[in-house]
Amino acid sequence: MPAAMTLNVKQLRDETVALLHDCSDAPTLEAELLIEHVSGISRTQQHIQLDIKLPASQIDLFLQLRQRRTNGEPLAYVLNEAHFWTLKLTVSPAVLIPRPETELVVERALMHISSLSKPQILDLGTGSGAIALAIAKERSQAQVTACDISATALEIARANATANQLTNVQFCLSSWFTNVPQQSFDVIVSNPPYIDIDDPHVEAAVRRYEPHAALFAKEGGLHDIRAIIMNALPHLHVGGWLILEHGWQQASGVRALLESQGFNSVASHTDLAGHERVTEAQRPLT
Repeated sequence: MPAAMTLNVKQLRDETVALLHDCSDAPTLEAELLIEHVSGISRTQQHIQLDIKLPASQIDLFLQLRQRRTNGEPLAYVLNEAHFWTLKLTVSPAVLIPRPETELVVERALMHISSLSKPQILDLGTGSGAIALAIAKERSQAQVTACDISATALEIARANATANQLTNVQFCLSSWFTNVPQQSFDVIVSNPPYIDIDDPHVEAAVRRYEPHAALFAKEGGLHDIRAIIMNALPHLHVGGWLILEHGWQQASGVRALLESQGFNSVASHTDLAGHERVTEAQRPLT
């Protein structure tokens, strides 16, 4: 029997922390999450029940998952789950892993619909459904439409809606506005592909594991943002808002595109790192 088969929780955690140091910024947290995932032993319990040993079947699964993580695969894909806003979401390599900075899109959308009784929201490129489902959870009277060009992504988003018991979301297979329902929306949100393919700042694991179609765009990363901006106005109510996530160096370019299309109240907002990450604009009132 391999030596790992006889390790208790503390020994298994300590061994894993050492192995994860080269691929993780939070090796202790990740080791504990891996143990919790395969055994059901919470992170708190792991610090109390130090001597408990996992069954061989759980050890085998743990070692398989740990190997994937030490090979560089993102933890969210290894665990098939990610947390966003107040949601637990299923993720796979078919969708981007939701990032904390994307919560700024949700915050801005909720602000703009705060006074509306039954707001209509459109999420373009929904992926796992993170933005759409977060808004839907916070505003049960909202009707959210979530679109994606990937049928696989939509299956994941639908499953996430069901798992989080959200019934005020509908889904459509669409390349941006191509198949969007014939209606106008109070708010359109999107976290589109915005990274230039040659961007040197992209982490190796991101480039290797996450879906390129959801990451990279032509024209220095602005191709899809431009397509959304150029076609958004007819899909917005008068006074409605378009809210876009973009790269940390793209805010001025996005603002210029919005202004060139006649949007009003164009403004960028910073994420927790102080980068201009989200830009919004309003359809003119007249």
